[in-house]
Amino acid sequence: MTQDSPTYHAADTALVFLDPYNDFLSEGGKLWPQLQAVATDVSLHANLVTILAAVRRARIPVVIAPHHRHREGDFSGWDHPTPYQLGAARIRLFEVGTTGGEWHPDYAPHPGDVVAQEHWTASGFANTDLDYRLKQLGAHRLIFVGLIANTCVEGTARAAVDLGYHVTLVRDATAAFSAEAMHAAHEINAPSYAHAVLTTADLLPLVPRP
Repeated sequence: MTQDSPTYHAADTALVFLDPYNDFLSEGGKLWPQLQAVATDVSLHANLVTILAAVRRARIPVVIAPHHRHREGDFSGWDHPTPYQLGAARIRLFEVGTTGGEWHPDYAPHPGDVVAQEHWTASGFANTDLDYRLKQLGAHRLIFVGLIANTCVEGTARAAVDLGYHVTLVRDATAAFSAEAMHAAHEINAPSYAHAVLTTADLLPLVPRP
């Protein structure tokens, strides 16, 4: 546990779940083989299920911040798509109309959850309605989970700090392609911007039970 760890209440908190797609999280997903070792090591699936159950019991809003899903010709005419974007396009990551581009069944939105507009780069805030939707919920404390620790989770969490939110990262409710990337995300980068870096076990006592 690092820095300040408040109690998280429905009145001012939201859980932000990055990219809960089958291509990341399911057997047969295009990037699951690269994520599987770290995901298994941190008990990713069990922790995500536990956290979602806890925040739903506490009536804390769940906000899904999804990555752009592949469509033919996505980057045609772009001046400077990033290497990450071009790589995702080559493998048709999260392709619309495929299983990989659907929600993992354990993390599909429930009635009342918020699904923000799809983001094109690492930040879930850039050119989407995520900030607006969070403000409508009255949320100024954000708990971040999902994929990938050192790309979209970090990019969105850093942007949240710039926008004035209190940011909590849950280190074992995310994964990356290597232990080194997880270390960089949580041990090197996170202390420079996140207000709290917790494990699932740290977080649960801070979420009130009804």
